[in-house]
Amino acid sequence: MSRRPGRRPPGQGFWGRALHVDLGSGRAEVEEFEEDYYRQYLGGVGLGAEVLWRRLKPGVDPLGPENVLGFTTGLLTDTGALFSGRFTVVAKSPASGGWGDSNCGGYFSPALKRCGLDTVFFHGAAERPVYLVLDESGAAVRDAAELWGADTVDTETRLKERHGRVVQVACIGPAGERLSRLAGIATDRGRLAARGGLGGVMGAKGLKAVVAAGRTRVGVADPEGMTRLSREFRRRLEGGQWPRRLLGERLLGWLGRFSRVGPVRPRQPADLWRLLLGKYGTSAVTAMSAESGDSPVRNWTGAGFRDFPLSLSRRLGPEAVAAYQVKRYGCHACPLRCGGIVRLEGLDPPIQEMHRPEYETLCAFGALVLNNDLEAIFRINDLVNRGGIDSISCGAAVAFAVECFENGLLTRADADGLELTWGNAEALVKLTEKIILRQGLGDLLAEGVKVAAEKIGRGAEEFAVHCGGVEAPMHDPKFDPGFAVSYACEPTPGRHTITSLQYLELQRLERKFSRARHRPLFSRKNPGPPEPGQAEALAVGSFYKMLIDCAGLCLFGTQVGADLPLCRWLNAATGWSYTPDQYLVTGERVEQLRHAFNVREGLNPIRDFKPHPRTYGQPPQAAGPARNLTLDQEGLMRSFYRVMGWDPETGRPERERLLTLGLEQVAATLHEGEV
Repeated sequence: MSRRPGRRPPGQGFWGRALHVDLGSGRAEVEEFEEDYYRQYLGGVGLGAEVLWRRLKPGVDPLGPENVLGFTTGLLTDTGALFSGRFTVVAKSPASGGWGDSNCGGYFSPALKRCGLDTVFFHGAAERPVYLVLDESGAAVRDAAELWGADTVDTETRLKERHGRVVQVACIGPAGERLSRLAGIATDRGRLAARGGLGGVMGAKGLKAVVAAGRTRVGVADPEGMTRLSREFRRRLEGGQWPRRLLGERLLGWLGRFSRVGPVRPRQPADLWRLLLGKYGTSAVTAMSAESGDSPVRNWTGAGFRDFPLSLSRRLGPEAVAAYQVKRYGCHACPLRCGGIVRLEGLDPPIQEMHRPEYETLCAFGALVLNNDLEAIFRINDLVNRGGIDSISCGAAVAFAVECFENGLLTRADADGLELTWGNAEALVKLTEKIILRQGLGDLLAEGVKVAAEKIGRGAEEFAVHCGGVEAPMHDPKFDPGFAVSYACEPTPGRHTITSLQYLELQRLERKFSRARHRPLFSRKNPGPPEPGQAEALAVGSFYKMLIDCAGLCLFGTQVGADLPLCRWLNAATGWSYTPDQYLVTGERVEQLRHAFNVREGLNPIRDFKPHPRTYGQPPQAAGPARNLTLDQEGLMRSFYRVMGWDPETGRPERERLLTLGLEQVAATLHEGEV
């Protein structure tokens, strides 16, 4: 085990240390950072972005040994701040070919930070499977040959038996081992950092798992202030205005119909969203989203009320899912506990313990493929969790295959004898397993729908719904045009957890930041470019999400009312006295750095990340909430580019903008030779 010198906690929420592990040689070294570094990047995704920009050469193969994979904790991780259970994985994405980051909750993040580290980066590749075990005293690379081939739950179980029940594990399953571009990284028996194919990067490095066994908590500058802020925030959270007795299928169906017929989508009440999450988790919105037009239906060609009406979608709704729940689940420091553990003893084989499927999984294997068999979705949920694969991308790959089969581009022989028809639950289950194991047709689909369509040819691109190589999430931009911007303009394309008009409504950022004074409302009668101020508000939403990820907090904590005290927590942890607007500059710095990474790779989102036409209504749907609606996707993207200071032809950020943010080296690289 490599050793590093001991150091007293700095008492500011960060350790000032990153561990770099060379998997080829097994050697590890510590990189230390001064306080000014954290003032610039805070931690989490910010620290990850800076290190990858500095250490990763442009043009490397995402699945080659030169890629760098990082696990980052947030500045507020394990400080007493609520909702602080998230970690971010960073690397060059094999799905988009550009910047990649993916976020996950559970209990791994505080365990990693208790090792006396803010982050750990992996370089090179091992000759045979390995895993890393680390604590306060050091880190060691161990042989993982006997773990290779095990699913994520079995891997975690065996490593905890070996190293102690208190350790936390992040690992890959069979999908990551087989270098799938859909693979994620799992922790806590099936929670995934899923998007962008970073599990495939981990598999390419021969890294099966990371075992964090730390027990030393980082200090903060003002512990009493941290405690007071968290106590006051929890008290506000518990003072909701919506009675719990109103929650149920009837209310959700009514809300879905109301948002479907109204000319303007109503403002979402944060108190109601909090209570729904606390009772049902994200499965609360499955039926409502199918009815309202938020959910894509029949591979983005259908309308919920006609093709997957409430009589079907409610079979996958909150009450149906809750019937199998045996206990609630919450991540580290979470007062909401929106997760749940379910059990299905009647299946063959039975599922004794599994995380409740999230909305994205219920939609991707429900409305998207016209499947209302809840038990089949439970089986698929268990497969994707154990296989370590993104349920959004996997469901999209299945929907793509079904439509190819329907249109004669895939035969039954191509599909390994499966009858790939809409709603054929048993075929969907079997195809999912084939994608995880890269067997038969699954080998092709594990590359993602973009690559699969290119290889099939004959017009298969028409059915491959993706954004820059990343399968589109389960939220329709025609319902919320903010997603049209996020899917296309974010450095991680096809991402539904950054910014949108819905999020701005819930977060009320106009009350927090001077740059977000616009109240964003969207009229279905005016689907063109955003009104003056809307693009600016969406940009502020992106910067705010970067702050959330730098701090290691959960997005839901910003959406449930009660005014999450992010900036006050940061000041209490660090001893600084920055204003919200000053922190927002840090959020923009990280956003611009992630975007610059893509530009350095030769990518221009306005050209390379433009979403599939179905996502913005081309051709327009003939029925449903988005009937005759086509978004001005080009206008939306260019409006956002203007706000961000990005050249619409090259994607390159303005030199002056980069210099103002303190990104001198980035400006020198992207504007080489300019004075």
